[in-house]
Amino acid sequence: MEYGICNLSIIPLRAEPSDRSEQVSQVLFGEIFEIKEWKDNWVQIITSFDNYSGWIGRLQFIMLGHLAYKRFKQTPSPLTYRPVTQAWKIANNSILYLPAGSSLAFLEGTTCRIGTEQFEIIGEIGETENLVLTATSFLNAPYLWGGRTHFGIDCSGFTQAVFKLQGINLLRDAGMQAEQGYTVTSLHDTRLGDLAFFDNTEGKVVHVGIMLNNEKIIHASGKVKIDAIDEKGIYSEELKRYTHKLCTIKRMF
Repeated sequence: MEYGICNLSIIPLRAEPSDRSEQVSQVLFGEIFEIKEWKDNWVQIITSFDNYSGWIGRLQFIMLGHLAYKRFKQTPSPLTYRPVTQAWKIANNSILYLPAGSSLAFLEGTTCRIGTEQFEIIGEIGETENLVLTATSFLNAPYLWGGRTHFGIDCSGFTQAVFKLQGINLLRDAGMQAEQGYTVTSLHDTRLGDLAFFDNTEGKVVHVGIMLNNEKIIHASGKVKIDAIDEKGIYSEELKRYTHKLCTIKRMF
């Protein structure tokens, strides 16, 4: 088995080995993965963080040895918590801009090491905040299919990112997240941090958001925003109509 680690700020994870292929997710700085297949300029991977599969460019990562991969898995790295953290790449005197949720691999003091590369973290990386502050820091982030950062994010990427910064791992897609946790039987019984899921006419889960209380939800739809919710679903004041049909509510902690 071969392994790799992301040494760039963000790289697209694509459905197929092509720059024109759909972005299904993103890999953030310091995240590790197993390599399943090499194909021309592309590599098929499975991410360690959420067990998600896709293709990345072969020039967008560096290899990681088995022992380093094992060590990384056993000892999770510190995360960055600010929307942007600067990292100075010592070898070529350049700056990387790391999104929130980046992993500072093998951090010693303010220096993290990715393979043979060293990065000096500039300024504070931030710290864990309460869930409301973490979630609302994403307000107005534009919707981006497959996105996981403050600069573009999808509905399940948003819930996953917020929970990651709270120390809780969620799977990548809304349908996958709906299988986690345990069911809250009614909207009245919801509490801060519960996840509300929404389905389409075929009964497939297609959307997810974070409950702020039993009347308000924060979610990514067009942008990250706060909307009203009731037993029917999400009601948009902007559009003056219901936009998502409530399916189930899950509690993850």
